[in-house]
This record gives sequence, structure tokens and C-alpha cells, in this order.
Amino acid sequence: MSMAGTDLFELSRGVLDVASKKVSLIEDITRRTKMLAMNALIEAARAGDAGRGFAVVANEVSEISTQVNSITKELRSEIVARVDHLTTTGSAMVQEMHGKRLADLSLNMIEIIDRNLYERSCDVRWWATDSAVVDCAADPGEEARRHASRRLGVILESYTVYLDLWIADRNGNVIANGRPDRYPGARGANVSDELWFRQALATRNGGEFTVGDVARNRSLDDRVVATYATAIRRNGDTDGDPIGVLGIFFDWEPQAAAVVEGVRLEAGEREKSRCLLLDARHRVIASSDGRGMLTETVPLKRNAGTMGHYIDEKGRLVGYALTPGYETYKGLGWYGVILQER
Repeated sequence: MSMAGTDLFELSRGVLDVASKKVSLIEDITRRTKMLAMNALIEAARAGDAGRGFAVVANEVSEISTQVNSITKELRSEIVARVDHLTTTGSAMVQEMHGKRLADLSLNMIEIIDRNLYERSCDVRWWATDSAVVDCAADPGEEARRHASRRLGVILESYTVYLDLWIADRNGNVIANGRPDRYPGARGANVSDELWFRQALATRNGGEFTVGDVARNRSLDDRVVATYATAIRRNGDTDGDPIGVLGIFFDWEPQAAAVVEGVRLEAGEREKSRCLLLDARHRVIASSDGRGMLTETVPLKRNAGTMGHYIDEKGRLVGYALTPGYETYKGLGWYGVILQER
């Protein structure tokens, strides 16, 4: 809860507390006044005719005390009802503001990821036109493979967000990779059954690319990667015939962790909040608490559309935002999500 919300509830409780104490004092005074009136009536009765005038006054005082007591009870009831209404209304306002804030933070998360992945789509389309890559796919002799591997290694030295870069022929055989010493099992692997390979080979021109689901890659020490791929085309021409596929493997976990762990939450929020990235199937692909990677699914209620907030069945406040995409990168239907204990 924000400081403004805390102040509102503290003020409401303070008003109710002060009013209750003052009403209790009035009720106590009323009881004492009524008791004095009763004693006065008793003494007036003993005095006989001499006390008749005093009895009239005592009766009037008793009546006034009864009226004051009735008004006091009504006042207490109205104060409690109004403070309760103020608290309920204030709670709804604070929840609405806080929910919108979580949705905004969720949007910020997914936008950061989108910008990052847009750059990956640019990388794969650019590197697929590199002469060493094109020559290796066109004529995969041993020297061409070694030269392409060295070229990919140079790229990896500058682009540290990648685990490896692979060149595959049209049959899906990996014929060169950028880190053969670190990942010796990559070369010789066959990726013809991989969806990203088949989709990349089917791209219509050099401006198109494909993205695989975030997944573990056994040939890369079972690391979690986001795979981008495009066709390598004859002579590196945009409209050239596909002669192979370039696959690049984004080191997903540390990059995604930096995003979900870097959300700007207020003091005291972090320990009760869980920041997530979900794929199009609502599968957890990044989590600020490190749990559920590729194994947990978080159902979302999208009643508010592509961006919104709600209270889930566990009583948590949920803020979410669907990827808006970035530049020519349309996004993959991913979500930024924040789950927060109330």
C-alpha cells in the first residue's frame, strides 16, 4: 500500500477513535446527570409541597438527559457508518491506483524485453548475410567451416548475450558453430525436427526471421535459451534461394533475471511481490524469486484487455500487460506480470 493509502486509513481510524472517546464521555455525563435527577426527585418527594417546583426541574433534567443519550447513540452509529464508508471507498481508490501502478510496471518489464529481443531479430538477419556464413552454407568444405567458426567466434566476443551461433545446412545438420571448444556437441547435431529451423528455412526473404519458444538446449549444456533463426540465402541476397539456416541462441536466464529483479518497487513491497514474464501459453519464463522456470503456468484473467489488474482467488493483487511489440518486432504474445500479497 502507498504512503497516501496508509495515511488515509490511519486518519479514518483516528477519526473513529477520537469520536468514540468523546461520545463515551458524553454518555457518561448523561448517566451521571440522570442519576442526579433521580436523586433530586426522591428528595423533592420527601419535601412534599415544598419540593414540587424542584421536582418539575428534576423531571425536565431527566428528560433532557434521555434526549441527549438518544442523540449520542445516533451520533455514534452515524460516525461508525460514515468512517466505514470512508474506509471502504478509500480502500477501493487505493487498490485501483496501486493496481494501475503494478500494470504499468508490468508493461515496463515486457517493453524492456521487447526492445532487447528486437535487437536479436536484427542480429540474426544481419549475420546471415556475412560472407563467411554464406560461403560455409554454399560449399561446406572443412576450410569454409573453420573460417565460419572463427568468424562466429569473433562475433560472440563482442555480443556476450549469446551462448552460441550455429550454421545448419538445408538438411538440418549443424556444420559450424562459434564456440566449438565450449560446445563440442553442437557441430554434427541435427536440428531438422526443430520448429525454429523449419520455419526459418521457409521464410520468404531475408527480412523475415523466426523465434523459438524459450527452452532448454541439450547441446548447450541444457541452458535456457531464446532461439532466433533465419535462412542463409545464396550470395547473401535478400531474395536469394535458402541454402541453410543461421540459429542464434540468446542466453535467456541472466538477461531475463535482470529485468524481473530490477522492477522499481516501493520499500517493503519486494518481499511480498513476485515479478514474472510469461510466454503466450502463460508459462513462467522468468521469475524474480527464481521459481517455476518453464514448469509453472500462471492463469490470467484478461477481463480488462491487454493491460489491467484484478484480485485473484488467493487474494493477491495481480497487475499484467501484454507485449506491445517494438518497431518491426511484433512480439510473441508474452506478458509482464506482478503478483503481490495484499
